Amino acid sequence: MVEPIDPGVDVGHVHLKVADVDRALGFYCGILGFELMQRWGVDAAFISAGGYHHHIGLNSWSSKGGSPPPPGATGLFHTAIRYPTRRALADALRRISEAGWPLEGASDHGVSEALYLADPDRNGVELYWDRPRDRWPMAPDGKGVEMGTAPLDLDDLIAELRD
Repeated sequence: MVEPIDPGVDVGHVHLKVADVDRALGFYCGILGFELMQRWGVDAAFISAGGYHHHIGLNSWSSKGGSPPPPGATGLFHTAIRYPTRRALADALRRISEAGWPLEGASDHGVSEALYLADPDRNGVELYWDRPRDRWPMAPDGKGVEMGTAPLDLDDLIAELRD
């Protein structure tokens, strides 16, 4: 058996091929609220939350004017963006709603609550928050978590902003 990876490892950033960097920035910065950290000409941009050098890279080096992969093709299923609190996720829902951007799904996974949508290039995007670990549903044998997919009550989520 292979030894597990160091528990301090995390995913530092994702780099997406897009057809139009400005259009992608309109979504990630203009709707979701990420900050532009650096621009490399017209073909690349690096964005983040909280001043990190970049959480998401966007480039059109080999994809300018391109189209999304066809259904049934391999590739990235979605990029998951974790919010620190349920209230922060509710604010993301508010931003998406106010922009008129369509949601493709909303799920309660037991360990987390998630919103699903696609960016302008049809890259899947999951926006979610994790419940505290002591509230995660555990598998009956006690070995791991028991995740599921139940509908997420969007009215209850958005009510977080009224408190």
